[in-house]
Amino acid sequence: MLASMDLLQLLVTSALILWPTFGVNGYDKEMTVYVDAGKKECLYHNVKVGEIIDFEYQVIDGGHGDLDISFSLLDPIGLIIVSDYKKPENMHQHEVLKEGDYRFCFDNSFSMFNRKTVFFELIVEREGDPNHGDQQWKEIDELTGLTPEEYYDMKVQDIMDFIGRIRMQLTKARQLQDLLRSHEARDRNLAEANFQKVNNWSMLQVSAMIGVGLIQVFMLRSIFETHGRMHHFWRKLGI
Repeated sequence: MLASMDLLQLLVTSALILWPTFGVNGYDKEMTVYVDAGKKECLYHNVKVGEIIDFEYQVIDGGHGDLDISFSLLDPIGLIIVSDYKKPENMHQHEVLKEGDYRFCFDNSFSMFNRKTVFFELIVEREGDPNHGDQQWKEIDELTGLTPEEYYDMKVQDIMDFIGRIRMQLTKARQLQDLLRSHEARDRNLAEANFQKVNNWSMLQVSAMIGVGLIQVFMLRSIFETHGRMHHFWRKLGI
């Protein structure tokens, strides 16, 4: 019995470390892309039937313009599945019914001068039945004549299913953390842009005040200076 428990612990540990070789096979990619003004950038990924596409994007820097981008998702034959126009962020989920290369496009053609920085995350996975293990245990109660080995195999399978559900929840938690990081990057870029605008506007106001002060001094001196050219000009104007 002790040997069986040691073997069970070994199987669980192996499943946690080598989980990509079991159960759910998926693809997870995070990228930050730059879309120049007047340009359109597309990315491609091959997806199989039955898999689920989770795509999330957010504009974290809009140059000197708004934080917005147009997005479209197209299937292998070019039909538009999802289309967004000038949005700062969005997320989409699509269950694949046609195998092939799916196209993810960011369109900044509506902008004439501002380059956009876009963070996105693409997750492609084939989700199993989340209640598979529970249903299996219900069936065990109805079965008779199970050998210890069969009972042991079913218990290991139930643990594997449970680990799979934990993995999916951890993936969703990490996706939320990535979203919060992208929000932080967007807010930081926005704060830095506003700080630069305030500095430029302040410098302009200070320069204008200095210029106006110098002009006033020059005008007053020219009024009281009897031998200057400006004095004769003021006298002609009757001042």
